[in-house]
Amino acid sequence: MAATARAPRAEGDISSVFASLSGSAPQPLPDRFADIKTSLIQGREKEITASWQRLLSTLRSEIDQITTHGSSIIPEIEFSEINNFSRVQPFTRSLKKRGVAVIRDVVPESEALSWKQEIRDYIRANPQTKAFPKDNKAVYELYWSPGQIKARAHPNVLETQKFLMSFWHTDSDPAAKISTSHPVSYADRLRIRMPGDAGFALGPHIDGGSAERWEKNGYGLGAVYDKIFEGRWEEFDSWDASGRVNAESDLYNGAGACSMFRMFQGWLSMSNTGAGEGTLLVNPLFNLATAYYLLRPFFSPKMGDVGKSGFLETENWELDPVQSTALQGATLGCAQELTTALHPHLELEKSMVSVPNVKPGDYVAWHCDMIHAVDGIHGGKGDSSVLYIPVCPLTEANARYLVTQREAFKSGTPGPDFPGGVGESQHVGQMKENDIKNAGGEEGLKSMGLKSWEPMLHLQVEKV
Repeated sequence: MAATARAPRAEGDISSVFASLSGSAPQPLPDRFADIKTSLIQGREKEITASWQRLLSTLRSEIDQITTHGSSIIPEIEFSEINNFSRVQPFTRSLKKRGVAVIRDVVPESEALSWKQEIRDYIRANPQTKAFPKDNKAVYELYWSPGQIKARAHPNVLETQKFLMSFWHTDSDPAAKISTSHPVSYADRLRIRMPGDAGFALGPHIDGGSAERWEKNGYGLGAVYDKIFEGRWEEFDSWDASGRVNAESDLYNGAGACSMFRMFQGWLSMSNTGAGEGTLLVNPLFNLATAYYLLRPFFSPKMGDVGKSGFLETENWELDPVQSTALQGATLGCAQELTTALHPHLELEKSMVSVPNVKPGDYVAWHCDMIHAVDGIHGGKGDSSVLYIPVCPLTEANARYLVTQREAFKSGTPGPDFPGGVGESQHVGQMKENDIKNAGGEEGLKSMGLKSWEPMLHLQVEKV
């Protein structure tokens, strides 16, 4: 399969993905976005307004639940029990509602810690390694370090990815070409964040593009969010993969923008980390939050400011008679960012919760639509370290990406979704194909595109 031609990314680091980290001033969107917004709701204004009102009412009660339960609202399961139906059944209900989960003990703690040590040795041997922030390195521009290679190919990690992909289905398009039995490796970065760091203060956001969610030639290619734009957000199925196979999440070739279909984002912990210790925060409103951030650009308050009495009340908000270009928090080529000022009804100070305490070897996964963030300050006493390992199915587009990523592995350069440059091509201690085979055998090689799968003319995901 031939790779998709795409211009090389500019050099940079993780700050390139987020307007808030790059230091650049927000840029207004092109005038065409007013027309895009108008076309999405034209003729359905009454339905959209009614759906917005229902949504605001439902949000209040769900935020109350999250405030009451906190991190305990996030489901957990032991890796050893992912084939135990009695344990998986309640886990399934909770995961599908909340969009996030912790899978415990995916790899032994000692093994995860050994990967971290190998990575530190690799960094020490290659002091030219780029990272962000420059003055207190936390997120490294590393993709092919020993620990990363071994973790991605590990049989338990691949089995966990298959387990998580099984929660998706393709009801709306039975002919969608996709396999959830063949996890595809996505070579992402790693984080080793030290106590006291406040530079990697990544606020609430959603990856996988920003403005593309409203564009016809973006997510509109797969009609992913049509139910929401039709005023029927209750019918939106976030677990239907068929439309996402065709969606385009990277129209602007942003430095670090994600072009691959990741069902879940995820990381494998290499440290003992709790709330406030440089860890992940998520928004378990999930479907409700998705509907909200997609509908928010069509509405404005009649009066008042955030925090003022009555500001959040349903009757204070109305559909704009003439649509502007604004898509709150969207910047072309960057991730979608959210703030209390721009998205007040989400009450982010209440609805963002820390993931439960994790230890080395635990895996955290969150749905690709989910709002997530990172602790603004690492207030812990030890490092907060993770390997970013998302969950990607085999699709035609993902296979094309894999072809280019495979060549990047061989040359030691970053994968096609990441900032360009020499990468690790001049690093000492680079991993080779045989290292992947030693870590994960045939399945590890297949996930990296280094060994072919059986011919599959029709890729079909099965509904759980």
